[in-house]
Amino acid sequence: MLTEIVLPLSLFIIMLGMGLTLVTDDFRRVLLYPKAAAAGLFNQIILLPIVGLLLANLFGLSPVFAVGLMIIAACPGGVTSNLITYVAKGDTALSITMTAIASFITVFTIPLIINYSLVYFMGEGQEISLPILETMAKVIGITILPVSIGMYIRHTKPEFATKMEKPSRIASTVIFLVILLAVILANWGLLIENFSKLSGVTLALNVATMGLGFLAAKIMRLDLKQSLSITIESGIQNGTLAIVIATTILKQEDLALAAGVYSIMMFITGGFIMAYFGRK
Repeated sequence: MLTEIVLPLSLFIIMLGMGLTLVTDDFRRVLLYPKAAAAGLFNQIILLPIVGLLLANLFGLSPVFAVGLMIIAACPGGVTSNLITYVAKGDTALSITMTAIASFITVFTIPLIINYSLVYFMGEGQEISLPILETMAKVIGITILPVSIGMYIRHTKPEFATKMEKPSRIASTVIFLVILLAVILANWGLLIENFSKLSGVTLALNVATMGLGFLAAKIMRLDLKQSLSITIESGIQNGTLAIVIATTILKQEDLALAAGVYSIMMFITGGFIMAYFGRK
């Protein structure tokens, strides 16, 4: 029940909350900040999976953990990245824009990256398979559809959407934490047994991609607010989506362990960023 109903429904609610914060101008904002948006999206769509692949080989991960790492690397940012950006006083509008656009793009890239990872790490004869069209349909159903519904509500009932914006962000964060806790408790034995194997590589993925995001922003001479947004979007991924893909679409709970450990590391580094920059 947790993997088949609760997790997808929870993600649907989280993405609906994101949609309540979006208007069509958010997508047009890319034209206003082309350098910032391009840097952030390049890091998230192209660079992140490459870094994940390199780290999986460098740390010598087992095939299951390597594929699990690639699942989180294939996912876009989520509501959590927007919240961290907001508290850290980054460019929240840019963060939301990059999250929304990346969510649309990764509908097509997630199946390709995960299928490649399955073959690369597990071989041609692996038992786990990921139907591309079916996966796209499911990802659309749990990400793009609720975002679109949220945007429609925002367009038709702007006052209601504005009133619900803050509660929905809080609810999304709480739901994510509950999901993370549920996954940890459901796989407690496996998590404790393998935490040391995954903590280093997931922290490395998080820190390396944030560092590359900040470097890219500085090379493009973006201001601090935009640099913070790109840094956070590059290194804070949608852990809920990764867990849903692993447990609901691939139906392999052990593949969700990397996403669970990554989410813990993500909150540690995200908490540091919020504490440090939020005071400035």
